[in-house]
Amino acid sequence: MLRQYIAFLLLIISVLAPARSEGQGISGPGVEIADDDIYVTFSIKLEEKNILEIKQGIDKEFNFYIDLFRIWNIWPNEFVLGKYYSRTVKSDPIKKEYVATSSDGNVIIEKRFRSLESMLGWTLSFRDLKLTNIRELDPGRYFVRVTVESKIRKIPPVIRYIFIFLSENEFRAVKDSANFVIKGVK
Repeated sequence: MLRQYIAFLLLIISVLAPARSEGQGISGPGVEIADDDIYVTFSIKLEEKNILEIKQGIDKEFNFYIDLFRIWNIWPNEFVLGKYYSRTVKSDPIKKEYVATSSDGNVIIEKRFRSLESMLGWTLSFRDLKLTNIRELDPGRYFVRVTVESKIRKIPPVIRYIFIFLSENEFRAVKDSANFVIKGVK
């Protein structure tokens, strides 16, 4: 009886757990300071499996976290500020129409595209995203961490509460920028 129960649990876990994917990667993040503002540029590359799913009409949601950290020698790195963006892609293979939505919590932007490549180019890349003004920061060494998550299908609440170790992400990629120094601004 116990073996059957364990076998059943393993079957449920293997069906609901996302496969490990190593193909997603973040290009960048590049940090540039211009006119006392910090700008971040990065993009993400998807696996062919994910691109094929989007072509077939499966909606995808991508969450982007762009966080600024201050580096301390003795203490752990200090979180200073962060920005969050949620981008959703939808495709209609019959109409050959692609719709992408971007939200930062305040503003929602919806764009329509005629090609999958142009939609993915807009959805998965950020160019010269203004993070903050350096006058608001203390002098020190900093870096930017970019985290990208892709949510999988919604897991029923009962299963989520029972199997708390199940991931709700299809994949998660994290990458840090090179360190940069902010000196005292007069």
